[in-house]
Amino acid sequence: MEKKNNEKYYISTAIAYTSGKPHIGNTYEIVLADAIARYKRLQGYDVYFQTGTDEHGEKIQLKAEEAGITPQEFVDEKAAEIKRIWDIMNTSYDRFVRTTDKRHEEVVQHIFKYMFDKGDIYLGEYKGHYCTPCESFWTESQLVDGKCPDCGRDVEKKSEEAYFFKLSKYQKQLEEYIESHPDFIQPVARKNEMINNFIKPGLQDLCVSRTSFSWGIPVDFDPKHVVYVWLDALTNYITNIGYDTDGGNEEFKYKWPADLHLIGKDIIRFHTIYWPCFLMSLDIPLPKQVFGHPLLIMSDGKMSKSKGNVIYADDLVEEFGVDAVRYYFLHEIPFASDGVFTRDLLIERINGDLANILGNLVQRTISMGNKYFDGKVSCKKVTDTMDEEFIKNINGLEAKVTEKMDELQISDAITEIFNVLRASNKYIDETTPWVLAKDESLKDRLETVIYNLLESIRVCGLLLEAFLPDTSKKILEQINSKDTELEYSDAHSYELGQPSPLFMRIDTTKE
Repeated sequence: MEKKNNEKYYISTAIAYTSGKPHIGNTYEIVLADAIARYKRLQGYDVYFQTGTDEHGEKIQLKAEEAGITPQEFVDEKAAEIKRIWDIMNTSYDRFVRTTDKRHEEVVQHIFKYMFDKGDIYLGEYKGHYCTPCESFWTESQLVDGKCPDCGRDVEKKSEEAYFFKLSKYQKQLEEYIESHPDFIQPVARKNEMINNFIKPGLQDLCVSRTSFSWGIPVDFDPKHVVYVWLDALTNYITNIGYDTDGGNEEFKYKWPADLHLIGKDIIRFHTIYWPCFLMSLDIPLPKQVFGHPLLIMSDGKMSKSKGNVIYADDLVEEFGVDAVRYYFLHEIPFASDGVFTRDLLIERINGDLANILGNLVQRTISMGNKYFDGKVSCKKVTDTMDEEFIKNINGLEAKVTEKMDELQISDAITEIFNVLRASNKYIDETTPWVLAKDESLKDRLETVIYNLLESIRVCGLLLEAFLPDTSKKILEQINSKDTELEYSDAHSYELGQPSPLFMRIDTTKE
């Protein structure tokens, strides 16, 4: 693998809204981002991985009132729960940010004032249909059957004094930027949707303050207003790495622009229209790429408490283990279309892919190494024609995985690794080590076969670290290897440990 010599790579997730406990659909995003961050570290990048929580708004204020506690107490509790689940999923974020952090609030106030002084924010009045759960205003024409087009709930007519951001001022500049940077919005279907459905029909100026509730960052020169959600939430990507309107510190200059904003396709409009225009107003570079990932849904549609189909990641982890859940998230959700969660498919993947293809291979190979060579295995270089193709597959694996990861085809990257694991199981069947063991004159051939299998397991184990970090560690411990090169070498010598099952098969009859 070509090492990147600490070249900077900044990846972020969207910040999770602190209105409740995150379900598996919310959790999918942090695991996806973690796999990308871990793989970039494996390549030698100096990765900065940011996530966190979005904590202001009318919905939070109302939920806190219902619970009989202050909004701050409410978000403290929810932010801790979100962080707990991110940690359960073994995600390697570098910074967990909160929009109630004092530093963030101060910089947002500076940004608001800077835009106001520049003439990009002005005072007006907002009249429209408001959806409290989505914290969004809609015009009459945007409603669907009189309801919120995003969530389908009832809306109410509202009118209030508000500050507006001149989104329309930056329309032409945004169009030109998207056209000249074809990879800025991915996948392509999301880019076409933004251009055709939102930008070309004409951008409307954006409401960026509210007076009808108080749980938000006060506009310091007009304190009856609080900064409205998107100007508060989106700026977290720069406020937490040292940006301020005076230009920012050395950390900001090093880390910005972000290399990848990873966000759900349902909020891509805010990240590819509002956010770029805010950055243009501030005269700072745009992120290199925004990827609107697909959603994880249930077989009967989106998860909702009213349907009773909400599933939480910590419950799944308690039952099946963290890497089994990570594998499902990363392998079963396609690049551009929604993935469906079913318990049956999760169990099928654990039994088929994880226990049988991966776990069985590792256990069989180590057991043979211990049985035939007392755990000490080196390459005796007694080769057969079938070895050439087998070693070629090992040596080509890192390039294939990197190609898929660079395209954010995470599921396909895992498939490439499992293709080599499948080929390794087939190699056992074709070389028949148990037959070779019966003939003393074939002992060196037998040792070469087992050595080749260990090299395959080692390379696959190293590459799996991005996706199944605990399992990767167990594999490398069991084969007792600290070698980090990602291609076959005949120069290693193995002193094997004792095999232990990586994944237990689940009895489907009991299920």
